[in-house]
Amino acid sequence: MSTETALSDMSKPPFYVKTSEKRPIPVRALHEHLDGDIEVESRQSVEELVYVPNTAVEKRMIRKVDLHLIPILGALYSFALIDRSNLGYLYVSGMDKDLEMYKGSRYSICLTAFFIPYIMLEIPANIAIRIFGASRWLSTIALLWGITMFSMSFINTWQGIAGTRALLGALEAGFFPACAYLISCWYTRKEMQLRLACFYLMSVLAGGFASILSYGLYKLDGRNGRAGWRWILFVEGLITAGLAIAAYLLIADFPDKNRFLSVEETKLVIQRINADRGDAEYDQMTWSKLRAYLCDFKIWVFGLLFFGSTVPSYAIASFSPIILMGQGHSIVASQLLSAPPFCAAVVYALISAYACDKTGARSAYIIGQAILCVAGLMMIGYAKTYNVRYAGLFLSLMGCQANIPAVLAYQSTNIVRQSKRAISNATVIAFGGVGGIYSAFTFRSQDSPDYIPGLWATCACEFLIVALTLWMAYYFARENRKLKRKLRGPIEGTEGFYFTI
Repeated sequence: MSTETALSDMSKPPFYVKTSEKRPIPVRALHEHLDGDIEVESRQSVEELVYVPNTAVEKRMIRKVDLHLIPILGALYSFALIDRSNLGYLYVSGMDKDLEMYKGSRYSICLTAFFIPYIMLEIPANIAIRIFGASRWLSTIALLWGITMFSMSFINTWQGIAGTRALLGALEAGFFPACAYLISCWYTRKEMQLRLACFYLMSVLAGGFASILSYGLYKLDGRNGRAGWRWILFVEGLITAGLAIAAYLLIADFPDKNRFLSVEETKLVIQRINADRGDAEYDQMTWSKLRAYLCDFKIWVFGLLFFGSTVPSYAIASFSPIILMGQGHSIVASQLLSAPPFCAAVVYALISAYACDKTGARSAYIIGQAILCVAGLMMIGYAKTYNVRYAGLFLSLMGCQANIPAVLAYQSTNIVRQSKRAISNATVIAFGGVGGIYSAFTFRSQDSPDYIPGLWATCACEFLIVALTLWMAYYFARENRKLKRKLRGPIEGTEGFYFTI
């Protein structure tokens, strides 16, 4: 018996919980009634137990899902982020002189070339993952962008770099939103941010050590007549391609198509998702649904929040080596000094994600982390001593890197139905691509070494986060109150669902 057949009746709505209200309610509202004794009934039987949370079986199943999902997705995305963000290291490793990248806006154009196809292809790519399957789709595009990185090491013009980065953007468009969507289909709302943080922050940590890797590869400068920056592209492309081949065998598919859980464990996954939000079963995407989803203002607000979170992330990743060189550091020092702030950001963001999942207070953390980022940016721009400026890198990275998984979780926990979450994740992450373009053109070479206009443009994005998050928190609280007073219909069309604030 296939997993899909065995689960065909587990994701449908005949499962009910008997409560003190003396009426059956849908099982997806179970989380509202966990304080008392729980009896479960179906239309056929009052004896059948549907879902009891926090059992030893459930905890073992969650650990198994964690191990099959988070490490391999995090490893692949680590190289995705390294591949897209290493232009700053390539620049200071000799590409600026070899390809005359220092002239005019060539460097910014090469940065921007990645993001145009990345933004345009997010939604189609996130629909494709359901058509081709997670392991096939994600491993194939990763293999192709690894080959693209490898090929860039042979290019001799800045226009060629811009063109291959555009191809890289088209291929990577299908990865990050697909991973966020896949993770959101496996976990309940109170488990989601920590998993998104672990997945994403693996790449942040790798990004910090990418400077050390880049320095090691740069030391090959002149070997076999190849420049150091070419060795960086050559080796990182090969590593990505090799990891993609392994990923085909390792990546877990969606719950209804997975191969690593038993039928009973898969039933438990489906039941707990339905208890949390009632959308364990995939609902087919249609044009009418797509139009309706894109008319939901919440998706666009979440997109603006993600835009504001990614601007400082991209800016610091792309320009911190250049900023550090502008402070008088050598190539070696500028690359090595870029790593410690990323490590600190990972530790802080994991603690923040754990706290958010435990408390459910996502809005307050997002606002606080945006303010922390602003404080760090102001230290970078206006402090008189180098040590204080360097400390500003720590604070700004801690704030913005923690907010990226926080905003993704804020979005995913307030969107119901798999098809809608696929569109929402893609749209929101596309705004992150806009953030990459924005950061590329706000940190201009003529503003070196302090980049004050770019820092203020980045701070404006953090102020936008604070304002929009306050507004959304008010809106969500108001709608929750209306639902409790029976002044409105079900939120997101789902009985028992409340917005997460």
